[in-house]
Amino acid sequence: MLSVLRNRTYRRLFTAQLVALTGTGLATVALALLAYDLAGADAGSVLGTALAVKMVAYVVIAPAVGAVADRLPRRALLVGADLTRAGVALLLPFVDQVWQVYVLIFLLQAASAAFTPTFQAVVPDVLPAERDYTRALSLSRLAYDLESLFSPALAAALLSLITYNWLFLGTVAGFLASAALVTSAVLPKPIAETTAPPTGSVYARATAGTRLFLAVPQLRALLALDLAVAAASAMVTVNTVVYVRDLLGRSAADVPLALGAFGAGSMAVALLLPRVLDRIPDRTVMLRGALLLTGVFVVLGAITSAGGGSWRWPGLLAAWAAFGAACSMVLTPTGRLIRRAAPAGERTSAFAAQFSLSHSCWLLTYPLAGWLGAVAGLRFAVFALGAVALVGGLLAVRLWPARESAPVEHEHAGLPAGHPHLADARRVGGGWRHTHDPLLDGLHAHG
Repeated sequence: MLSVLRNRTYRRLFTAQLVALTGTGLATVALALLAYDLAGADAGSVLGTALAVKMVAYVVIAPAVGAVADRLPRRALLVGADLTRAGVALLLPFVDQVWQVYVLIFLLQAASAAFTPTFQAVVPDVLPAERDYTRALSLSRLAYDLESLFSPALAAALLSLITYNWLFLGTVAGFLASAALVTSAVLPKPIAETTAPPTGSVYARATAGTRLFLAVPQLRALLALDLAVAAASAMVTVNTVVYVRDLLGRSAADVPLALGAFGAGSMAVALLLPRVLDRIPDRTVMLRGALLLTGVFVVLGAITSAGGGSWRWPGLLAAWAAFGAACSMVLTPTGRLIRRAAPAGERTSAFAAQFSLSHSCWLLTYPLAGWLGAVAGLRFAVFALGAVALVGGLLAVRLWPARESAPVEHEHAGLPAGHPHLADARRVGGGWRHTHDPLLDGLHAHG
């Protein structure tokens, strides 16, 4: 897996992702404790609303960025987003009202909605071989897990020395370091710069990725899988502080330990997946991960309903680790599906669409986890989100065709206008190159 780090450009981009996510992880812990200081037992509701604001920024901003990103210098876009995030994070220690949290979260995540899809679209250009790209996806999953493993452990250590407000300065440092690393990397030119410029209105370009997702069966299934993952991760992100502080009566230092259990489960699976995906289809791995989430919700229901017992703390850690493992089974191969479905020149739009649509699922589950936990209790929240995860998993099984094969490219000489393959073909030299892919089997039949 680490062999891809021999590529100098990818190594710098991966390091940029690593340091930015470490800073983000510190902010996640600090934000949970800030919400608890501002709202007490209603901290879950505050976090749920704040994360809903985050999702609104993602859903609205990402498609707009996808429509114009191919006309902007990618390095400037990435660095500008990092500097914006650093500036906003610098203001978070001074927050003393709940509404201020919501405003700053929107600004911070609007910048992230510009950064993340652009970053995701750059990596396939840097690592064009699928084997290398698969390993990069696993490394990226590991990097995200730092937000719930290494960063919370670091936060726990720092909280023994400083107050949580100082953790936000670590977030600022992470974004500044990321900007410096992206600046130093030599990025390949996007495909859009070497082919015909994009046509159509801004609205058409902004919705092109969404239309692709709605047309291809496997991508429709991916949206259902995202819904199942969103239910589990919302429960962890929003209600960990409530489980640890209120239900189990443990200290603030145990909050990052619980979040770290989620990251440990996710990281363990991400380390194994590159070899697994060489032998087992993406469909099998991802669908089993989604269905595993429902089983973990059953276990969490037992922990929540129990009136007492010292076993509940290790039980919660085990449930959080299992949630992390199942989510990683679904999320790690996602980039492979999108890469196969989207023409190279439209990858930013496709990744932006996935970013927006998947976070629409979080827009539903984050406030659901917070508001149900605060109003109806954690037991009802577990039942409702477990039902959402079950529906998402079953829908994915129903929508994803069982037959899968590797994509094969060949030439079409003189593809005429209106040909059914026109939507997924691109010009190469004097002819057209069409990619036959199981992702497109449900869209049209090869003739």
